[in-house]
Amino acid sequence: MTVISKFTIKDAEYDIIDLPKLAGDDLVRLPYIHRILLENVLRTAGPDAPRAASAILGWLASGTSELEIPFLPNRVLMHDTTCGPALVDIAGMRSALFEAGGNPALLNPVVRVDVSTDHSVAVDFFGGSGALQRNMTREFERNAERYRFMKWATNTLADFHVHPPGTGIMHTLNLERLATVVSIIRKDGRHWLAPDTLIGTDSHTPMINGIGVLAWGVGGLEAESVFFGMPVALRVPDVVGVRLTGSLKDGVLATDLALAVTHILRKIDLQDKYVEFFGPGVSKLTAGDRSVVANMTPEFGGNSGYFPIDPNTLAYLRSTGRTEEQIDLVEMYSRRVGLWFDPEGSPTYTLVVDIDLSSVEPSLAGPTRPQDRIAVSASAAAIAPMKKQGARNCGAGEPNDGAVVIAAITSCTNTSDPRLVIAAGVLARKARALGLRPPSWVKTSLAPGSPTAERYLRRSGLLEDLEALGFGIVGFGCTTCIGNSGPLTAEVSSAMVERNILPVAVLSGNRNFPGRVHPQLEAGFLASPPMVIAFALAGTVELDILSDVIGISDKGEDVRLSMIWPSSAEIDEALAQSSEPEDFIPAYDDAEASPVWQELDAPTTTVFPWDESSTYIRRPPFAGFGKGSLLGTYSATPLLVLGDDITTDHISPAGAISAQSETGQYLVERGESPTDLNVHASRRGNWESMVRGLFTNRTVRNMLAHDLPPGSTVHWPSKRVVPLWRAADQYAADNQPVVIVAGERYGMGSSRDWAAKGASLLGARAVLALSFERIHRSNLIGMGILPMRIPAEYAPEFLELAAGDLIEIDADPSLIEPRCPITVTIKRNGGAAFSFTAIAAIETIAEVDILKAGGILPLILRDVLARSKAAL
Repeated sequence: MTVISKFTIKDAEYDIIDLPKLAGDDLVRLPYIHRILLENVLRTAGPDAPRAASAILGWLASGTSELEIPFLPNRVLMHDTTCGPALVDIAGMRSALFEAGGNPALLNPVVRVDVSTDHSVAVDFFGGSGALQRNMTREFERNAERYRFMKWATNTLADFHVHPPGTGIMHTLNLERLATVVSIIRKDGRHWLAPDTLIGTDSHTPMINGIGVLAWGVGGLEAESVFFGMPVALRVPDVVGVRLTGSLKDGVLATDLALAVTHILRKIDLQDKYVEFFGPGVSKLTAGDRSVVANMTPEFGGNSGYFPIDPNTLAYLRSTGRTEEQIDLVEMYSRRVGLWFDPEGSPTYTLVVDIDLSSVEPSLAGPTRPQDRIAVSASAAAIAPMKKQGARNCGAGEPNDGAVVIAAITSCTNTSDPRLVIAAGVLARKARALGLRPPSWVKTSLAPGSPTAERYLRRSGLLEDLEALGFGIVGFGCTTCIGNSGPLTAEVSSAMVERNILPVAVLSGNRNFPGRVHPQLEAGFLASPPMVIAFALAGTVELDILSDVIGISDKGEDVRLSMIWPSSAEIDEALAQSSEPEDFIPAYDDAEASPVWQELDAPTTTVFPWDESSTYIRRPPFAGFGKGSLLGTYSATPLLVLGDDITTDHISPAGAISAQSETGQYLVERGESPTDLNVHASRRGNWESMVRGLFTNRTVRNMLAHDLPPGSTVHWPSKRVVPLWRAADQYAADNQPVVIVAGERYGMGSSRDWAAKGASLLGARAVLALSFERIHRSNLIGMGILPMRIPAEYAPEFLELAAGDLIEIDADPSLIEPRCPITVTIKRNGGAAFSFTAIAAIETIAEVDILKAGGILPLILRDVLARSKAAL
């Protein structure tokens, strides 16, 4: 069935999977996503290729399928705080292999792995000269041990590449430097041309979909399996087509479009579905615009937000310094195999959603969820229900309810597109000319995704304007978007304690869940970079930003937003004057050559030398051969009963560690300074630290009993309220199984696999929820934990589970299969009982195999050990 043809480009001959010859007239009916999947299975699936290809082509009959296909991407992309846990797993597995008599060197990646060091830099210093260098110095001081561990990996793992601090955010790095769009693959003596594909251990990996590269986010556990040659198993995906028409109005930015798309698509059930954009409106969007929209894929609930390859893709490649030879390769191959976008085409989709680009208005999202789009004028009304009783407001010169206490131009989402950063700079120039500055309580920062940003901002003179308003560059990393926002200003901290005000963050990020941006902040708005500055100047969200006064000029005149908001023509003119394709390669080369990184020493041994005194790197108990499957029939104690929208941030925090917390006390007892315990994300290589932080977000409510503190439960045998990890230890000692119960969208948010590893360390054999977000569901299975969807009529609020109740689960391993029914019986402490049927949230046979093996890590280890012994 596989059709291989020769394709010559400029005297170089390549092998290609000839999709037009294979699929004929059906090719144009397939979504572009399926065309790429079809090429992938025909090239990589070996003997299974004919069956998998037939499954993809058969999808056309109904626009949906239950059939399973393998997908083996060309490469894997990670960041330092997902790479760290994965590397600890690999180090632990190598130790286990060595102890079992195997060859640990056989545990090696078979695909290229790139790691961006972007999740550790924090905004400790801001608003003044030298903030960038001081923050980077603190980053190395805090994280030197972790970075040495990452260098150990580069010394001992094949094709493993770490990009050091200062090289930007992983998704921007991918867009500007790593992505080829079309790849040359040398294998078994043949030179193939193939679509560039990858998976990434971050939920925003689909940002690269904006330039025609198919990719999606996975958990670290699934990525580890791909490291070692195991394909991703998925059902032939349902694809929702979003037809774009019209064009954006003047003054409307890519951020506004992304928030509108998120708002519209989140209303649709996109669980385990892919999204592809088509229609004439696609051609009206630059690759930068598209990438901003694609970045918000996890927020709108899909697996992808794919934009096919077209002339705007080529323009982007040219603007970022790619060679003309590569650009020609992309165009010629894409046209030859049917991956070139046709704006008039109308492929078959599972569902079609229409969006008129001309209907998009300037927007915010918030104050607690990214899908809650509002008009920019509605910020005051949006926070009204969140205000606290007894708050005391003072005069205009002090922070009050609605005070903007963090204003951050941050995140890959809205700093990877130079046009958005330039727009912020133009607004800053106009505001500076009028003598405006943010009030003293606003913590301002600019953290671009790319080191190239400094070059184009400096060339245009806009960096000086941004610095004058306090928006100097504080780092090239995720910073505020992932909670590394650093301390609030002293006057804000005092006002929160003394007057109980409701402070607000405004950021150009992708998430605003309570406690994410800063552990003390429950309200936050997502906004475009120039809108972030506008709210910073106003110092409050308690106004109509479109019509109210946002400041007083140095001449004493009222200033409104319309006086400083940049037009599209002004932005484009400034962009044309500042952008140089020649900036990109040297900017990254300089960052890669970091002397501090080069001077870090690291082990070179095949087996990692564990240090028992380390508080950053500890050998994890789950990185071994395991204890077998957690499936079976058993009676479990509910450890946690949770409501809707429990995010991975709620489960496993990323932000600053308080010295008073369970984690803080653990670290201080082991010699760490209580004044600087770093952030939870930096401790993900230490399971003893991480387990103590689970579910400690201040907004988490365990409904097992009234007024339980976050991170705690009722240990039923002793009737005591104890931290979750202590209760879990006691239940494990008594051989008492435990489960977690939750509401809708359990595990939404970032891809962090620690949310599932944490559940494993708490002893959970199953998680019962109304619905799961895709990546967390996959991560649970990767840890051997059975995810189960419960009927809507048995929501946690209805079940009213209490301490002493038991949940009996009948998950016979011999009967488990994708989406099979499972009987659940609730046994009340008083003796009453009732049963209902849950559905196993399992999508593929491969996932069944993982559950039966007790998790992905034992499965990998047994395979490598078998190969190791066979080689002896």
